[in-house]
Amino acid sequence: MVVKNVHERVLQSPFAAAGELIDKLASRDDLLWPRERWPAMKLDRPLGVGAKGGHGPIRYVVEAYEPGRSVRFRFIAPRGFVGTHELDLAEVAPGASRLRHVLEMRVEGLARVSWPLAFRWLHDALIEDALDRAAALGQTTTGGRRNWSRPVRVLRWAVNYLR
Repeated sequence: MVVKNVHERVLQSPFAAAGELIDKLASRDDLLWPRERWPAMKLDRPLGVGAKGGHGPIRYVVEAYEPGRSVRFRFIAPRGFVGTHELDLAEVAPGASRLRHVLEMRVEGLARVSWPLAFRWLHDALIEDALDRAAALGQTTTGGRRNWSRPVRVLRWAVNYLR
């Protein structure tokens, strides 16, 4: 099964400032990753080609990195996730930038079941939480937390219960 999953948000932020969202990923000063609600993204070294890491059960290696513009990760786990996920930034108008996350992979074996039943729901919620954080930068209010769907709440409960 082939999966292409795209999430994007237009940010009312100059391109250079928005580029820090990518450049600070997995650092102590990470502005994008919603670590208050999700397992933190961790890398074995600063963001750059060859850095390995992940979040929760998802593992990847940095395959490409263009500072302030894009980063692409290649999955190394879980088994059956064959492909990449990428963040890229584009200036869409003066003072406005589009941040896009694209996941492109082939799922094999048990992942043909785990992706549509569990990982997809969790992935979509996590990415939307990250984009909410990005959109809130530079604003005086964030509008509160996004409400997760029932499947996401059930899956999060199950994961915590099974620990």
